[in-house]
Amino acid sequence: MSSTPTILLRFPFICLGWMLALATACDQYLPPAVAFADTQTPPDYSLASHWSCLPEKADEADHAPDVASPDNQGEAMADVFFIHPTTFMEADSVWNASLADSALNLSTDERAIRHQASIFNRAGRVFAPRYRQMVYGGFVTTDEEAKRKALELAYSDVRAAFAYYLEHWNQGRPIIIAGHSQGALHGMLLLSEFFDGKPLQAQLVAAYLPGWPIAKDRYSQLKPCETPEETGCVASWCTFREGYEPPSLNSYYQNAIVVNPVNWTADGSPSDKAAHRGFLMGNYKTVKTQALVARQHEGILWVTSPVPLVRIKNFHVGDFNLFWLDVRENAELRVNAFVREK
Repeated sequence: MSSTPTILLRFPFICLGWMLALATACDQYLPPAVAFADTQTPPDYSLASHWSCLPEKADEADHAPDVASPDNQGEAMADVFFIHPTTFMEADSVWNASLADSALNLSTDERAIRHQASIFNRAGRVFAPRYRQMVYGGFVTTDEEAKRKALELAYSDVRAAFAYYLEHWNQGRPIIIAGHSQGALHGMLLLSEFFDGKPLQAQLVAAYLPGWPIAKDRYSQLKPCETPEETGCVASWCTFREGYEPPSLNSYYQNAIVVNPVNWTADGSPSDKAAHRGFLMGNYKTVKTQALVARQHEGILWVTSPVPLVRIKNFHVGDFNLFWLDVRENAELRVNAFVREK
């Protein structure tokens, strides 16, 4: 796998998920009880079945709640390459998911794609590959070698899917890179390999990669987004309840990019509650507006509780859903700014 960048791993013991809900602990998921082995056939991205969503097929990325502006992929001027988070939660004998797992594919589509990828169907045509994601238990293993190999295998699929997209579908169109959690990790690597200081950087509208800390100085050319209409920049954040500091704050989150997804600044200024565009609830119908205040705190994003009396400390599962309408409107704003600039 010489073409795949080595993945350096530091990951806190947090639950990976697809939407904000009443959090339950993920510590019941154990690492696979076998050595890592790559025994699967790599995906063929010429097959529509190896994509969670494509612009030309009906899929879960085509939806929008009634309160939001409708899908606009048919008229959109940009493309969105979306990488879903970990949805493969439990396995005893494999480290990476199978693309032939129909139940897992359905779960991924109805959860991560419907609740996250659909955010971007106003800003661009949405492409989201299926990939041999690493199982959740891989993040809590002590077998660092197996973890590295499993994540490199997952990235090799994401990389192959993106290369196929570039060759067959992009045709010079502006690109948004988006992903959450494990998907944000792979998106971070795509930026390094394909965009940072490369010709393709000229096509980057922005990257939205919450749920995985990205060092401010990781890239030589790409910078954190500092204004709502800035293009060619990176937006990332990891969300926690205001006042809570995770045990790994100093070792894991220090120097991470934190772009506030309400006011879209990286200067630490808190957002106004009235400016919060909308938090999408798990029923995919209800949107709570003006529900929270967000502000940067030492490498993480602090938010006030969007639901009274809910005492969740780690809002990782809601990194996108807490700001569903905020991200949706901002992505479209940046695409329009990118087109004007060109």
